[in-house]
Amino acid sequence: MATEIKKVIEIPDGVTVTLQDKLLTVSGPKGKNERSFWYPGIKIEIVDSEVIVDSKVLKKTQKAMVGTFASHINNMIKGVTEGFEYRMKVVYSHFPMQLKVEGKQLMVNNFLGEKKARSANILGDTSVKATADEVIVTGINKEDVGQTAANIEQITRIKAFDPRVFQDGIYIVEKIM
Repeated sequence: MATEIKKVIEIPDGVTVTLQDKLLTVSGPKGKNERSFWYPGIKIEIVDSEVIVDSKVLKKTQKAMVGTFASHINNMIKGVTEGFEYRMKVVYSHFPMQLKVEGKQLMVNNFLGEKKARSANILGDTSVKATADEVIVTGINKEDVGQTAANIEQITRIKAFDPRVFQDGIYIVEKIM
């Protein structure tokens, strides 16, 4: 039986990773990601060009958290090197929607003929490009990009009409990761 749980993440060229107290910072060609990591019995250290996440405690929760931390660190590295992108399709058959980005919000006008505009929050450093038939959400933080896309999809959720007839909305069609 193993005496410790360990995950090793390679740091690619052009990426710098620093750890100060609990704050892990990953910098790369596309920008900088920061995140705080802490869980009892889990230790993160940077050795040469590797990030090592390990635990001497052999419990199920520590094993799960080691894997979770390793995945988060991999996503941070991938974000600063390649970035994340969600493509969303604007679908309407009854009333044409107008989309525009105002600061940290995406405004949807004329959804199902409504007079009042609906708005979705854009999180973090995520950028949103809206055209007449497509919305592109890009960024370096996977969680912010995914939550922004979810916010956009949720504001066009249909409640009062039959969704088989009224298929209007904004839907995620592709995730480029």
